[in-house]
Amino acid sequence: MSETGSRIAGFHSLSPEERLDAVTRRSGLGNEGKSHLIEAGSALVDLADHLSENVISTMNVPLGIATNLIVDGEEVLVPMATEESSVIAAVCNAAKQCRDTGGITATWTGPQMIAQVQILDMPDPEAAKQALLDRRDDIKASCDACDPMLLKLGGGFRDIEVRVLDTRIGPMVILHLIVDTRDAMGANAVNTMAEKLAPHVETWTGGKVKLRILSNLADRRVVTVQGVWRTETIGGEEVRDGMIAASAFADADPYRAATHNKGIMNGVSAVVLATGNDTRAIEAGAHAFASRSGRYTALSTWNKTPEGDLHGVMEIPMAVGIVGGATKVHPTAQASLKIMGVTTAERLAKVAAAVGLVQNFAAVKALATTGIQAGHMRLHAQNLAIAVGATGDEIEAVAGAIVARKEIREDAAREALEQIRSGAGG
Repeated sequence: MSETGSRIAGFHSLSPEERLDAVTRRSGLGNEGKSHLIEAGSALVDLADHLSENVISTMNVPLGIATNLIVDGEEVLVPMATEESSVIAAVCNAAKQCRDTGGITATWTGPQMIAQVQILDMPDPEAAKQALLDRRDDIKASCDACDPMLLKLGGGFRDIEVRVLDTRIGPMVILHLIVDTRDAMGANAVNTMAEKLAPHVETWTGGKVKLRILSNLADRRVVTVQGVWRTETIGGEEVRDGMIAASAFADADPYRAATHNKGIMNGVSAVVLATGNDTRAIEAGAHAFASRSGRYTALSTWNKTPEGDLHGVMEIPMAVGIVGGATKVHPTAQASLKIMGVTTAERLAKVAAAVGLVQNFAAVKALATTGIQAGHMRLHAQNLAIAVGATGDEIEAVAGAIVARKEIREDAAREALEQIRSGAGG
C-alpha cells in the first residue's frame, strides 16, 4: 500500500515498534527522531533538570498516534500524549467517520496575544485612560524595541485597549498590549514588553503599576473548526438527533458543559502536551472563553445540516507555538511536530482544535448511544489487570475475564489473575 496519508490499516493491532516504523516511513521522521522515541525516558533526566526544578526523574506519559484525520484537505498523523484510556482510539474512529465529507476545516483569527498592565492609585482614572490612548505611538515604539527579531519576522505591536475597571477596592485602569507573536506562543515576548513599559505608564498616568502579565484568555487567537458526519455513517437519525439533544443540554447547563468541554480538552491537551506547549494555559483560556457570554457553556455545537447530516462547529482560543520554550528544546516535541508535518503555529493550532472537535464527536456519540463506559471500561480493565500484577498475555486474559463477567473491579481482576495462574500451573 502507499506510504502516505493518515489511514493505516490495522495500526492498532501492530506492536509499538511496528507502529513507530509505519509512522517513520509516512512522516519523514528520520532515524534520529525514531531513535529518540525508542530511547525516550531515563535519557531525558538531564534535559528535565534544565526545564524544571528539584528534578529526580521523569514522569513518562504514553505517546500515541491518532490516524485517519484530514484537516483542510491534508492528511495528518497526530501525536497525542495522554494516559487516559480510549482517547486516541476515539479520535481514530471518529476521524474515519468524516473522511468521506472531507474531514475537518479550520480558520483562525491570527497569532495575537494580550499583555495586561494594571494601574492603581490614579487621581483621575478617565484622564489616565485618555493619556494612554494619546501615547499609542510611544507605546508601539517601546514594545517593538523589545524584540527586533519578532519585528523582522512580521510580528510586533498591533494596538492597545484601555479600560477603567470598577473593582471591590476601587477603580483601576487596565492597559492591554496587543502583539502579533508569529510562530511563538508569545508569553515571554509580551511579558517583557509590559515590564519595560511600566515606568513610562506611571509617568503618563500619575498612577502606580502593579501586575504586568499576559492574559491566557487568548480571544484574538481563536480557531474555528467544523465538520460534517453523514447520518447513515454514524448510525442513523436516532443517533444524530440524540447527539443534537446532548449538545443542547451542554449549551443550557454548566454542569453538563463542564464535562462536555473536558472531553474536548482530552483531545486538545494531548496534542498540546505532545508538542511541548503549555496545557494549563490552553485549558484556562478555553474554559474562560466558554464563559465569555456571562455564563459557562459548551465550546462546540452540534446541529443538523439542510441535507439531514450532523454538523459540528467549535471555537477555541489556541495560544500555541513552535519556537521557544520546551517546544524548541525537547526532542519528543520536535519529533511530534515532524510527524504532523507542522511548520507554523497556525497549522498546529488548527490540528489541535480539529482533534478536539473529533474527540467531542466521539464522546457525545457514545453518550447518546451505548454510554461512555462500553469502550472506556474495556481499556480500564487492562489498567486493573496491570495494577494487580498481570504481565504479558495475562493482561488481556484478565481484562477479558472481568469484562465478560461485567465485574470491572480490582478484586475481580485479582481473582481472575489467580485463576489464570493456577490453571497455567496445573
